Order: sequence, then structure tokens, then C-alpha cells
Amino acid sequence: MWKRDGRGGGSVITDAEIKALSETLYALDSNKATASELVIDPQALVPGSQTSSKDDLSAAPLFQYLNEEALFSRPTYAALLALLDNYNRMTGQTEDFSPQQLAEQDVFLKETMSNTELGRELFAFLFTKGIYASEEEFIQDLKMMWFGLYSRSNKMDSSGFEHIFAGEVKGGKVSGFHNWIRFYLLEKKGQLNYYSHSFDGPWATYPDVMGMQFMWEGYYKQVGSAVIGCSPEFDFALYSLCYITRPGKQCHLSLGGKKLIIQTYTWDNSFYGDGKKYIGSAFPATP
Repeated sequence: MWKRDGRGGGSVITDAEIKALSETLYALDSNKATASELVIDPQALVPGSQTSSKDDLSAAPLFQYLNEEALFSRPTYAALLALLDNYNRMTGQTEDFSPQQLAEQDVFLKETMSNTELGRELFAFLFTKGIYASEEEFIQDLKMMWFGLYSRSNKMDSSGFEHIFAGEVKGGKVSGFHNWIRFYLLEKKGQLNYYSHSFDGPWATYPDVMGMQFMWEGYYKQVGSAVIGCSPEFDFALYSLCYITRPGKQCHLSLGGKKLIIQTYTWDNSFYGDGKKYIGSAFPATP
């Protein structure tokens, strides 16, 4: 049986295979934003050594334009939007989901992984490597890995999905928060103030990768790196691929011939299933 500690059954998965798969997923991201659908204004670029300064160096929002009608009506975007308002951002406060909210988790998994060619490609790769015996097993493991609750502050107050996609506040600062759609929505509402960026990837089209500094209703994020302009299924697939194959390590990808590193972290304080670890975090590692 495959274990996400690098031991156990299943075929060895090489860096070259992961890079090849990431290029395939990149090519299959038919729901990504185009240059006519999304316009950003990165403005101030600061050295990594200055990201702790909490200086608002960008007068305008990061997101200048998004064609919501074109993108948000698509099933995977709609499924993500339904999830993002299900969480309390403060750690230490128990997450309690209604039957409707639990159903929204299943819809998201179905729409992103089962109903897209990109998601099916990820499963096919993991299936041929002997990690999963069926799509049902794959989806169920993703559900536990991403949505299973664990405790960051003495309550069942967190999950991999909340941490990475919705963002949290812990110890007086923003924790996690690595999704561009969440950023866009909060910025549009006036709840998030973009300050600067310390990294802008080499991609001339979407998806791009940025490391942003911002204030979220009084709480600061020193480097909130995210893949910008990708579809929800692409984000979810990349992080899942890296966590399953390189848990707690750097995962080396290739997108359009350019290198990207995703850093993942395991949650080591509680488990699900046969000793499996929940996802603690995953994000683009900025230089």
C-alpha cells in the first residue's frame, strides 16, 4: 500500500515524470484566464529582505479587471466560490459544516477532478503508478487529505483546503492564503489591500506566479505566493500531485518550459485512514 512518507508500495515516481505530467496539466488547463479576461497591475517590486516592512507601495489594486461572467459561470469556478465562504479565518474557532457545505466539498471534487480532462489525467497517472486502485479511492483520499479537519489551536479549526485556498489568521498574521481567486474576491470587497510583490514569475501569459505582500483586514501577509490566472482544477491538481508524490518536500515542476517549485508540508499531529497525513500547506516557492 502506498504511504505518503515515501515508503511502501507503488512505483517510484521520478522528478522527470512529475515535470512531464505538469507540462501536460499546463497544456490541458482550458479554463485558465486569458489576457482579455484578466488584467493585473503588479506595481511595486520589493526585494525579499523588505517584505516584512508592511509598507503599502502600490496605490492601485492588483486586479484591474476580471471577466467574472466568462469565468465564474464555469462549473469548477462556481464550485470553488461555493466553498470559500464556508470558513472562519481565525484559528481556535471550531469549523462546523452544514450538510449543504459538506455537499459543496463533494461537488468541488467532482467538478475539478472527475469532470475535467485535467483532473482525469492526474488520476490516470497516479493509477498507473499504483497509488490508487480506482477513481473512487482517489476522490475519497483527496476529500480526507484536503477537507478533513484538524487542530491548529486546540479546536478542530483547520484543514488543508481552508489554509491554502481560503487563508487563515493565526498569531496575529495571515497564514496560508495561496489562491488568486480568493485574493481577487476580497480585494474587490475592499477587505484586502495589496501592498507589493517580491516575485513575479517568467510567464508572459496565464498562469503566472507571484509572491504578494498584503493586508487582510488588519492582518499582514509577508509573502502570499500564488499561481495567478489558472483554473481551480489546475491549482488543486498541482498541489495534490506534489503532496502525494513529494510530501513535505520541494516538488519540481515545468510549466511551458519554465521551472516552478511547489513546497508542501504535511500535518504531523493527527492522521486519517491507515496513518495518512493531512496536507498542512502547499504553495509556490519563491526565490
